[in-house]
Amino acid sequence: MKKRHFLQVSIGMIGTSLFSQHFSRQNTTIAAPNQSFEVTKTKAEWKKILIPAQYYVLREQGTERAGTSLLDKEERKGKYACAACNLPVFSSTTKFHSGTGWPSFYAPIEGAVGTTIDNSFFMTRIEVHCNRCGGHLGHVFPDGPKPTGKRYCINGVALKFIPA
Repeated sequence: MKKRHFLQVSIGMIGTSLFSQHFSRQNTTIAAPNQSFEVTKTKAEWKKILIPAQYYVLREQGTERAGTSLLDKEERKGKYACAACNLPVFSSTTKFHSGTGWPSFYAPIEGAVGTTIDNSFFMTRIEVHCNRCGGHLGHVFPDGPKPTGKRYCINGVALKFIPA
Protein backbone atom coordinates (compact mmCIF):
# COMPACT_ATOMS: atom_id res chain seq x y z
CA MET A 1 0.00 0.00 0.00
CA LYS A 2 2.84 2.41 0.71
CA LYS A 3 4.17 2.03 -2.85
CA ARG A 4 0.73 2.72 -4.34
CA HIS A 5 0.29 5.80 -2.15
CA PHE A 6 3.73 7.08 -3.15
CA LEU A 7 2.92 6.66 -6.85
CA GLN A 8 -0.45 8.42 -6.48
CA VAL A 9 1.11 11.36 -4.66
CA SER A 10 3.97 11.57 -7.17
CA ILE A 11 1.63 11.56 -10.16
CA GLY A 12 -0.54 14.20 -8.49
CA MET A 13 2.47 16.43 -7.87
CA ILE A 14 3.69 16.08 -11.45
CA GLY A 15 0.20 16.81 -12.80
CA THR A 16 -0.15 19.88 -10.60
CA SER A 17 3.27 21.13 -11.68
CA LEU A 18 2.50 20.70 -15.39
CA PHE A 19 -0.92 22.31 -14.96
CA SER A 20 0.52 25.34 -13.16
CA GLN A 21 3.39 25.67 -15.64
CA HIS A 22 0.92 25.61 -18.53
CA PHE A 23 -1.13 28.47 -17.13
CA SER A 24 1.75 30.51 -15.74
CA ARG A 25 3.64 30.19 -19.04
CA GLN A 26 0.76 31.65 -21.02
CA ASN A 27 0.84 34.78 -18.88
CA THR A 28 4.58 35.39 -19.00
CA THR A 29 6.14 38.04 -21.15
CA ILE A 30 8.20 36.91 -24.08
CA ALA A 31 11.28 38.92 -23.16
CA ALA A 32 12.69 40.55 -20.07
CA PRO A 33 9.83 42.32 -18.24
CA ASN A 34 11.31 45.81 -18.67
CA GLN A 35 12.35 45.36 -22.28
CA SER A 36 10.45 47.26 -24.95
CA PHE A 37 10.52 46.58 -28.67
CA GLU A 38 10.43 48.73 -31.80
CA VAL A 39 7.46 46.75 -33.16
CA THR A 40 4.56 46.25 -30.74
CA LYS A 41 1.02 45.15 -31.50
CA THR A 42 -2.02 44.05 -29.58
CA LYS A 43 -2.94 40.38 -29.42
CA ALA A 44 -5.67 41.01 -32.01
CA GLU A 45 -3.25 42.79 -34.36
CA TRP A 46 -0.73 39.92 -34.16
CA LYS A 47 -3.51 37.40 -34.84
CA LYS A 48 -4.48 39.35 -37.98
CA ILE A 49 -1.01 39.18 -39.53
CA LEU A 50 0.19 35.75 -38.35
CA ILE A 51 -1.20 32.33 -39.21
CA PRO A 52 -2.23 30.31 -36.11
CA ALA A 53 0.99 28.26 -36.03
CA GLN A 54 3.12 31.41 -36.22
CA TYR A 55 1.08 33.10 -33.49
CA TYR A 56 1.43 30.04 -31.25
CA VAL A 57 5.23 29.96 -31.60
CA LEU A 58 6.07 33.66 -31.84
CA ARG A 59 3.59 35.12 -29.35
CA GLU A 60 2.83 32.20 -26.98
CA GLN A 61 6.33 30.65 -26.85
CA GLY A 62 5.14 27.46 -28.49
CA THR A 63 7.18 24.90 -30.41
CA GLU A 64 6.41 23.38 -33.78
CA ARG A 65 6.69 19.61 -34.17
CA ALA A 66 10.19 18.45 -35.12
CA GLY A 67 10.66 17.67 -38.79
CA THR A 68 7.68 19.72 -40.00
CA SER A 69 9.53 22.79 -41.29
CA LEU A 70 10.69 22.94 -44.89
CA LEU A 71 13.32 25.45 -43.76
CA ASP A 72 15.21 22.66 -41.98
CA LYS A 73 16.17 21.31 -45.41
CA GLU A 74 16.61 24.72 -47.10
CA GLU A 75 19.99 24.79 -48.91
CA ARG A 76 19.93 28.10 -50.81
CA LYS A 77 21.93 31.16 -49.85
CA GLY A 78 19.99 33.90 -48.18
CA LYS A 79 18.70 35.32 -44.92
CA TYR A 80 16.16 34.03 -42.43
CA ALA A 81 13.90 36.81 -41.12
CA CYS A 82 11.48 36.93 -38.21
CA ALA A 83 8.06 35.95 -39.60
CA ALA A 84 6.38 38.59 -37.41
CA CYS A 85 8.38 41.72 -38.27
CA ASN A 86 10.72 40.74 -41.16
CA LEU A 87 13.95 41.52 -39.29
CA PRO A 88 16.77 39.34 -40.71
CA VAL A 89 17.89 37.23 -37.73
CA PHE A 90 20.04 34.43 -39.23
CA SER A 91 22.11 33.93 -42.38
CA SER A 92 22.46 30.80 -44.48
CA THR A 93 26.23 31.06 -43.92
CA THR A 94 25.77 30.02 -40.26
CA LYS A 95 23.13 27.32 -40.91
CA PHE A 96 23.99 23.66 -40.33
CA HIS A 97 22.13 20.35 -40.19
CA SER A 98 21.86 19.36 -36.53
CA GLY A 99 19.61 16.34 -37.08
CA THR A 100 17.12 17.69 -34.53
CA GLY A 101 14.31 18.39 -37.02
CA TRP A 102 14.49 22.18 -36.64
CA PRO A 103 16.57 24.72 -38.60
CA SER A 104 19.83 25.22 -36.70
CA PHE A 105 22.43 27.98 -36.82
CA TYR A 106 25.70 28.47 -34.96
CA ALA A 107 25.30 32.27 -34.75
CA PRO A 108 22.63 34.93 -35.31
CA ILE A 109 23.06 38.13 -37.28
CA GLU A 110 24.77 40.63 -34.96
CA GLY A 111 22.24 42.47 -32.78
CA ALA A 112 19.21 40.70 -34.28
CA VAL A 113 18.25 38.43 -31.38
CA GLY A 114 18.09 38.58 -27.63
CA THR A 115 17.96 35.83 -25.03
CA THR A 116 16.13 35.20 -21.78
CA ILE A 117 16.09 32.37 -19.25
CA ASP A 118 13.29 29.82 -19.81
CA ASN A 119 12.57 27.61 -16.78
CA SER A 120 9.66 25.65 -18.27
CA PHE A 121 9.36 21.86 -18.57
CA PHE A 122 11.49 21.04 -15.51
CA MET A 123 14.67 22.46 -17.05
CA THR A 124 16.52 25.70 -17.63
CA ARG A 125 17.06 26.72 -21.23
CA ILE A 126 18.05 29.92 -23.00
CA GLU A 127 15.19 31.28 -25.08
CA VAL A 128 15.97 33.22 -28.27
CA HIS A 129 13.70 36.09 -29.31
CA CYS A 130 13.64 38.71 -32.07
CA ASN A 131 15.15 42.00 -30.94
CA ARG A 132 12.68 44.05 -33.02
CA CYS A 133 9.32 42.55 -31.95
CA GLY A 134 10.16 40.17 -29.08
CA GLY A 135 8.80 37.15 -30.95
CA HIS A 136 9.89 33.75 -29.60
CA LEU A 137 12.15 32.05 -32.14
CA GLY A 138 13.49 29.00 -30.30
CA HIS A 139 16.34 28.15 -27.92
CA VAL A 140 20.14 28.14 -27.94
CA PHE A 141 22.18 25.20 -26.65
CA PRO A 142 25.94 24.77 -26.00
CA ASP A 143 26.36 21.76 -28.32
CA GLY A 144 26.85 23.37 -31.72
CA PRO A 145 29.76 23.33 -34.15
CA LYS A 146 32.79 25.60 -34.26
CA PRO A 147 33.46 28.46 -34.28
CA THR A 148 30.84 29.33 -31.58
CA GLY A 149 29.97 25.91 -30.14
CA LYS A 150 26.35 27.06 -30.02
CA ARG A 151 23.24 25.55 -31.61
CA TYR A 152 20.44 28.02 -32.19
CA CYS A 153 17.53 25.60 -32.56
CA ILE A 154 14.86 27.73 -34.25
CA ASN A 155 11.23 27.04 -35.11
CA GLY A 156 10.92 27.21 -38.89
CA VAL A 157 7.41 28.66 -38.65
CA ALA A 158 8.92 31.66 -36.82
CA LEU A 159 11.10 32.43 -39.86
CA LYS A 160 10.73 33.62 -43.46
CA PHE A 161 13.45 32.67 -45.93
CA ILE A 162 14.68 35.47 -48.21
CA PRO A 163 16.85 34.06 -51.04
CA ALA A 164 20.04 35.99 -51.90
